[in-house]
Order: sequence, then C-alpha cells, then structure tokens
Amino acid sequence: MTDLAHIRNFAIIAHIDHGKSTLADRMIEICGGLQKREMTSQVLDSMDIERERGITIKAQTVRLCHTAKDGKTYTLNLVDTPGHVDFSYEVSRSLAACEGSLLVVDATQGVEAQTLANAYLAVDSNHEIIPVLNKIDLGSAEPDRIRQQIEDVIGIDATDTLAISAKTGVGVNEVLDSLVERLPAPEGNTDQPPKALLVDSWYDPYLGVVILVRVKDGYLRKGMRVRMMGLGSTHDIERVGVFTPKAEIVESLGPGEIGFITASIKNVSECKVGDTITEERRQTAQPLPGFQPSVPVVFCGLFPADSADFERLRESLAKLSLNDSSFHYAAETSAALGMGFSCGFLGLLHLEIIEERLEREFDLELVATAPSVIYSLTTTAGETFDLHNPADMPDPTKIRTIEEPWIKSNIMVPDNYLGPVLALCEEKRGEQEALTYVGSRALLTYRLPLNEVVFDFYDRLKSHSRGYASFDYQLDGYRESDLVKVGILINGDPVDSLSMVVHRSQAESRGRALCLRLKDLIPRQLFKVAIQAAIGGKVVARETVSALRKDVTAKCYGGDVTRKRKLLDRQKRGKKRMRQFGNVEIPQEAFLAALKMSED
Repeated sequence: MTDLAHIRNFAIIAHIDHGKSTLADRMIEICGGLQKREMTSQVLDSMDIERERGITIKAQTVRLCHTAKDGKTYTLNLVDTPGHVDFSYEVSRSLAACEGSLLVVDATQGVEAQTLANAYLAVDSNHEIIPVLNKIDLGSAEPDRIRQQIEDVIGIDATDTLAISAKTGVGVNEVLDSLVERLPAPEGNTDQPPKALLVDSWYDPYLGVVILVRVKDGYLRKGMRVRMMGLGSTHDIERVGVFTPKAEIVESLGPGEIGFITASIKNVSECKVGDTITEERRQTAQPLPGFQPSVPVVFCGLFPADSADFERLRESLAKLSLNDSSFHYAAETSAALGMGFSCGFLGLLHLEIIEERLEREFDLELVATAPSVIYSLTTTAGETFDLHNPADMPDPTKIRTIEEPWIKSNIMVPDNYLGPVLALCEEKRGEQEALTYVGSRALLTYRLPLNEVVFDFYDRLKSHSRGYASFDYQLDGYRESDLVKVGILINGDPVDSLSMVVHRSQAESRGRALCLRLKDLIPRQLFKVAIQAAIGGKVVARETVSALRKDVTAKCYGGDVTRKRKLLDRQKRGKKRMRQFGNVEIPQEAFLAALKMSED
C-alpha cells in the first residue's frame, strides 16, 4: 500500500475535442506506463467506436508513478472523462473518486459550454481545479485572451494557468509537478473497517463482472469476503489489481487508491454503481453517499429485426447497462414490431452509441423507433401518469392537461452567427433568459422544450454556426403545453411506432414533412400505397406511393385493341384485390426518418 501523502487522484475534464485523451497519452508516455512501441493515439479509448469517432464514451482510469522535484515518487491516479453533454453522468461519477481536476481549455477555441458545465461539476465536488491551456503550439492560439476568459466566464483564478501542447508534450512535465504541489492528498484510515465506493463496472466474458473501486478506509485484498451494502449480496474477492493502463495484479488496495476487483460475479444485477463495498465480518457503520441516479431524457423503442433474437437482446442490454449505468430499459410490445424494449438515454448521441454498440459487440440487427421524451398526463378522471410512448396516448377527450419537460440551456456562439441561432431557438419555442458577451462570443441562456431539442436541434445549431456553437443543458421541470398526437396511417392501418407528440402549432407541418419523407422511403408495390398523417380523427396530410405497373401487353403483337384491353382490365381487378389484402413492408430507414426531419 502507498503512503497517503504520496497519492494524488485527479480527473481530466474539458469540452469535447479540447485534448483530454491526448494529454492522458502524454502523461502515460512520460511516466513510463507504456513503452513507446506500445503507445497508440488515444490509448485509453479502448472501444473501436471511440477511436473512429474521436470521442471518449467511457471514463478510464490509469495509475502512474511520477518522481517530483523533491525527489520523492508519487502515485498519480488519472481518470480520463468524456466531454460530450450526453455523457456528463460519467464525469460526475469520476469526480466523486478524485480530490482534484485538470480543467483543459483549447487555447484556440476558448471556454465552451461544456467547459463551463464540467467546471461547475468539479466545484460542486469540492475539487481543487488546475486550469490548463492546450494547443499553444498552434499559430491561432491566444493564451492571454483565454486566461482572461477563464476568469470572466468560469470565475476561477487563472494566474497560475499552465500552457501546454499535449500533442508535442511541451509543458506536460510541469503539469505533473503542479498536480503533486497543488492537489490535496486523499484522506483515509487503514485501521477502520473497509469502505470502498463502487465507481464503475463492466462485464468480462472470462472474469465475470469487473468492479472499479475507490477505497476510502481500510483495505481490500484477495480472499476477503465483501458485502455490497446497498444490495446486501456477499462475494469472495478473487483478484485485486490496478490499471497502468495494462491490468496489473496487486496484493491489496488501501485508502486513497483506485483499482479493480473481481469476485466471480456472473449475474449483472448483483452490482450497482454508487454502492458501498465493505467486509462481511467487519462492516462499516455508514455507507458512502453514492451518486444521484441518472434521469433519462430521451426514450426510444429497440426491437430485434428477427423475433428469435429477443432473448439475446435482453442479455446484451443487461451487460451493456452494467457498463453504462445511465442507460435504462424495460420490456414492451408493439403491434407492428413485436416484442422489444423501451430504452431511456441521456441524449441522441447516447442513443446512437448504444445502438451501434449493440450491433457491433453483440452482433444484433435492430429496428429503432423514433425517439420521444416523457410527458406527464392528467386525465379528466384526475389520474396522473407518465407517457413514454406516443402510441399509448389516450383519446384526446379523456385528457385534461399534458405537461412536457423543459430544459435550461447554455449556448456559446461567435457574434457573427448569433442571428441564425436566435432564430432557431425562437422557432423551437424557446424563451430567452439572458444574453451576455465574453469577448467576441455570445453566451445565450435559453429555456427550451426538450422534445424540440431531441429531433434535429443539435445538427441545425452546428450547421447555422459552421460548427462553432457549443451547447449544454440540464432539465428544468415540466410545463403544461398544447400538445397533440400525430398518427401515421399506411393504407388506413395505424403504425404506432411512427406516431409522435408535437405542439399543435407545428403538428400539420411535421405530419406533412414525415409523409413526404416516407413517400421516398417506402418501396413501390404492385398496388397504390396511401400514407396519411392524422390528428385524432382528422387527416392533415396525405401522400400516395404510385403502383408498379407490369406491362401485361408486352407479348401482344398485332390483333385487335380489345385483346389488350381485356388483359389490362384483368390486371386492374387483380390490383384491386391486392390492395385489399396486401401488406406493406416498411424499411428501418422509415423509422429513423422521424428523427431527420427536413429543415424546411
């Protein structure tokens, strides 16, 4: 076990693409965590999808050894965190395991919305924050201006801000030294009963559930029988180790240390993020506070393309929810798609990542329904319930009020793109709260309905600002709104998976846009296909997919016109019968079309 005075636990926090993972790479390289030939770019981003997209999805830990200026060797426990707003829950969990944070700011871009949000998370966790300016090797870097911006916007002292280039390694040694000098050592007592926080967990096919822990008091060692205080389950520890970033087995983990344990846990339900681990024989009196459970904001139905894969999908979701505790799911049945799951996500990127991971890691073919948010309904009988799926919406005559979730958002945008961004927020029924300036950049505070943001807000914000705008939000309660259900009918049959809840003022245009999109996506049949959008019993839009026409007269040569007419009349009678009994196959793209509404 390492002496407490020689341990420093810290997280790297920043906006997306400001260089967190690159800085972690340089630290690993300088501290000798990996040899030069073993180094790759974004070494802590272990998933293929992270490397391809260049984003961090899972927070990763690594133990480093650094010899400081005083000649002593210190153990540095680094946690690399995601930068996107959809993974902010990962950040809050990581911060709970540390005493300090490195706040990385791009010296060319400055303070972004998520920089601000993550800095406030660190302040709430009582962290010592060390600001770091990255990318100073670039010609467009403005370190002095950005230092001032950190003080003006975030409100922390930026006089000792470190200027580095994570790519070239300039200034990274100074960062390691300042971690030792400026961050507090963790507190803990070896003589107390073991008390450890369960920070994260994931499923390994050979070892079962691997648990990442931060030890507060006592120690954890191989052979110890431990108890999960929240769930009440007991297990024998089989392996104790740390990541350097390779997994290394150690004898024990003491106070202030971050590492992993395995205990042959095969059932994923026996492990809950935020739980307190203690010894069965000698239990601690009080569990640790843990984490606030994450609240999903976007819901979407996931169904297997082949109904035989339902059980495989259930197992895959259980393993994935262990790895990502902010992901929620529950079984549901759809008339059009059969048995599947209603899944809750923290945002659209989160949804996209989960879907892609299910397809890649578990080899599943999925059909996803259009995403929606949770509405609160009060019936005329006085009952209140949550509506997850628009298809379950009762008859309008039985509804007294509908409330929808609203968010409070911070948007940072260069001044010359302010006009289009303001117009977009107004179009989305937004209410402006504040507009302040930080240099040439505007900081907008808007209240927006969440269902408007879910569809295409983020994409359009980026296109209106040429990618320069940044966006961060948190939930801000429910409000009553004039909402209606837009149902889609294909040849008179309702398709519940395509129905959506929208504001009355936008219902007709949204229904018309979806009908037009479906017209292009549904393949032509041998009969006409009518696509209708309806609000209650009123049809507000209609498109028709014209029938394929087989040339039945191709083999006729010569002869009277009545011969051709006879063949055409027979074809017409056949088509009539077909329309009566024919089924329309709706491709998966049609279900995703509700997401990608056209901008006009």
